[in-house]
Amino acid sequence: MRNARARAHSGAAAEIQQSDEQWRKELTPQQYAVLRRGHTERPFTGEYVHSNERGSYRCAACGSELFGSDAKFDSGTGWPSFSAPAIAQAVELRPDNSLLMHRTEVICRRCGGHLGHVFGDGPAPAGDRYCINSCALAFEPAPPAHGRDRPGRPGW
Repeated sequence: MRNARARAHSGAAAEIQQSDEQWRKELTPQQYAVLRRGHTERPFTGEYVHSNERGSYRCAACGSELFGSDAKFDSGTGWPSFSAPAIAQAVELRPDNSLLMHRTEVICRRCGGHLGHVFGDGPAPAGDRYCINSCALAFEPAPPAHGRDRPGRPGW
């Protein structure tokens, strides 16, 4: 219900619109609960909490590029944390006053999926900590750096 109220405050409709039934078919039960119902995965249980691999983090529902590994840092909170989105327009920020708290929800602009929340206790210079649910993300590794993926001589 909280997610439905949050959507009512937004002026822009998501680019990808599907029925609830279609989302249930495409997402795992946990992804559906987080992305479509605004739930939160338990801390320190997500796949990307401790990941240090180079690459891009995309929306698990629609594939939109959201965050880069260069902005990821260990906040010690139990969820993947990023200092900024890879593309600012890829996410939408909305007020979230659920659970008797004042927070800012982070939404995928393309499909309207709930990603997590942003807090003002991140690293300088902006001071933002995008606290994102691992199950809302799909990781795409960076291509190997030229020359580093070939042992021995050129043309191997």
